[in-house]
Amino acid sequence: MGRKEHYNDPDAPAPNSLVPASNMLVVNDEDQILLQRRRDTGQWALPGGAQDFGETPAQCAIRECREETGITAEITGFLGIYSDPLHIVAYTDGEVRQEFEITLIGKPISGAPTENEEASEVAWFTPAELDGLDMHPTMRRQIDHYLTQKYPHID
Repeated sequence: MGRKEHYNDPDAPAPNSLVPASNMLVVNDEDQILLQRRRDTGQWALPGGAQDFGETPAQCAIRECREETGITAEITGFLGIYSDPLHIVAYTDGEVRQEFEITLIGKPISGAPTENEEASEVAWFTPAELDGLDMHPTMRRQIDHYLTQKYPHID
């Protein structure tokens, strides 16, 4: 399923859905951040996705990280809750979602970066390498909150 992200776009469709999602900002011992290049948008992003019934936000973040990157991580902290009404995601199936993400901080405990059906690339990046990456502004904002220690953050 494809998707198109809108940010501060007056022509964005009106949302018809608000879905809890969890992201994981994973940092290794070299202070590199784990990112995936999304197949649906081509942009780099933290691993994350919609929470399933029967799981907690923490379980969701751990599952999504493993599924999307090949890395199993443990949670070490809480970055924030992000729900920006100006960030709209329109899916090809007609769902139009307002952003709602709980972002947790983690460290890797096993696995290796592995591409998959959701991620065309998975890699570790130093903070200095982030500026050259195509990344949605709201995702970059989350990473910047971590880098500048402006957390926990709640929108």
